[in-house]
Amino acid sequence: MKVQPSGAVCGATVSGVDLSGELDASLIAEIRDIWLAHRVLEFSGQSMDDDALERFTLAMGGFGEDPFFEPITGRRNIAAILREADETSPLFAENWHTDWSFLPKPPAGTCLLAIDIPTYGGDTLFADQIAAFAALPDERKTFLRGLTAIHSAKGAYSPDGTYGKKDTGRSMAIKADESALATRAQPLIQKHPETGEEGIFSCAGYIIGLEGYSDEDAFSILGELLAWQSSDAFVYTHKWNSDSLVMWDNRAVLHRATGGYEGQRRELHRTTIAA
Repeated sequence: MKVQPSGAVCGATVSGVDLSGELDASLIAEIRDIWLAHRVLEFSGQSMDDDALERFTLAMGGFGEDPFFEPITGRRNIAAILREADETSPLFAENWHTDWSFLPKPPAGTCLLAIDIPTYGGDTLFADQIAAFAALPDERKTFLRGLTAIHSAKGAYSPDGTYGKKDTGRSMAIKADESALATRAQPLIQKHPETGEEGIFSCAGYIIGLEGYSDEDAFSILGELLAWQSSDAFVYTHKWNSDSLVMWDNRAVLHRATGGYEGQRRELHRTTIAA
């Protein structure tokens, strides 16, 4: 097994390992160490099917919850991140976010298996939130440690949200419902449960306010923070290959989708890794 760092603040490509078959405990332990070090991994040269994707997810910690996706036919824990070639609906997941941050236990990670990859475009961007926090002045770190963010899926997955009843012509099987209106408080700065490193647990996609602050003041703080979190120094741009599995540490990075592949089909199969 070989590990080639991306050259950016996070991300690495792992080659020389076959994830299509049975996975022994020593291999999974080695992969986990590499994952924690690099936060985003691409496993190249894979010939995985959905069975292999499920085996790998189970080995890495089990299935996490995907509350607003319908699974693909015949599976309970795999969703298709899909955009057909002729689709004109707004791009899915183009805001910076960490997956399902509004859950009591957000997933530890996410896996995406390449199924149908465009010949150009469709990059995924990752922003290292441990590096972003570490680079802040001490005074700013102290201020941010005292903040509690209010997370909710209502802007995206409620009936009136982005992917609700007004969202038409979309290929993805999204199931928006009233449960998205719930809110959950999360510390803005959190220690990684495995490494102990502090990172920013904040995102444009799901945070709707800060405890003790007016909406105006909260979004002024959050807007300034987002500009810092997503600045080029902390971003790795992943370009997709047709024979790859990508996994990222949901506790350490933000991510967002990009377009630029109009007229081409794009499909990835997704699982989440339980906290």
